[in-house]
Amino acid sequence: MARGTRSVDWGFPRWRGYGAASEAQKVRLCDRHGCDLPGNCPAPKSPNSPERWYFCERHAAEYNAGWNYFEGLSAEEAAAREAAEARDASGYAEARHYGWGGPGDGTRSRDEMRALEVLELEADADFDAVRAAWRRLAKASHPDVKPGDAEAAKRFHAIQAAYDVLRTAEERRTWKPA
Repeated sequence: MARGTRSVDWGFPRWRGYGAASEAQKVRLCDRHGCDLPGNCPAPKSPNSPERWYFCERHAAEYNAGWNYFEGLSAEEAAAREAAEARDASGYAEARHYGWGGPGDGTRSRDEMRALEVLELEADADFDAVRAAWRRLAKASHPDVKPGDAEAAKRFHAIQAAYDVLRTAEERRTWKPA
């Protein structure tokens, strides 16, 4: 005679339908005193510690607003840690091959579009046109040509910064791995 408690999932619980489990679900509450919302946002208790607080979204945002990653470190130690993590954070750096997906006209980023505006060029200008406009505008507003003119010096610095942005973008576009 067959037993009446046999399941139809052949021992694989994931084959059961949704809601088939009748046992109670464990819910971790927010670690903030007095909060009865689910605590599903982990937050470190201290730097480099595996121990975590578990907050609700609202209390996690409040906690993160006051979080100081470099708390307890001197300025030199904080700078050294930041430099070491920037050196090792290559996995978190923005992927270069997704550059086309950023803001802009689809071919250029927002910064490149602003740089083209500073150099008084259209969005489809090639790098030769960029170089020519940079030379023309830099010669017109160079501090040696207009000594004592603060506005011309400010304009010259803006032109230089715009050219640097576009030159870096062009180098990135034309770079080929060895």
